[in-house]
Amino acid sequence: MTEGRRMRFAMVCSSNQNRSMEAHTLLKRHGLDVASYGTGAHVKLPGPSLHEPNVYEFGTPYKTMYEELRRKDPDLYKRNGILPMMKRNLAVKTAPQRWQDNAPDGIFDVVMTFEERVFDMVLEDMNNREQKLMRAVLIINLEVKDNHEEASAGAKVALELCKELEATDSWEDAIEDIVAKFEREQERRILYSISFY
Repeated sequence: MTEGRRMRFAMVCSSNQNRSMEAHTLLKRHGLDVASYGTGAHVKLPGPSLHEPNVYEFGTPYKTMYEELRRKDPDLYKRNGILPMMKRNLAVKTAPQRWQDNAPDGIFDVVMTFEERVFDMVLEDMNNREQKLMRAVLIINLEVKDNHEEASAGAKVALELCKELEATDSWEDAIEDIVAKFEREQERRILYSISFY
């Protein structure tokens, strides 16, 4: 990391709704340079049953989803936390964005995922991109269950880890010690890999 340059962080989950947006909100509130994405083919939200999810295209505004779900069944979507989550999301950005379509957003120093499957998808995408700059990007997976309570707890851990990384002169030299310390303190396994832009 060059002197005086802030790090750019990307928070990534499957649908850019819960885990990535909870972390995006918290990191943004703490003044970090952050964006968020999903890796799925579509945005999926719980529906009236497990077999009836609400499915949207990436780019569908959170406000549109909020209004549609509020019309469908306000009691259900308030009770299961989807409407409050949508309100939070639309206060942060307009719509969910797909990781695989993010090239115009520029380069990130750290990409944090919250599920191993998503971590694998980000790594695969980065490995398939043309690596012109040969600039390292740290990709970290912090396993977080996809529910509101775990997303909130996971966001706090993500914030601590990002602050620790931003405080180092060179994350490349410090990453092994930082990960070992976090695994010990948080009693969580952290996967990480280095890719290049």
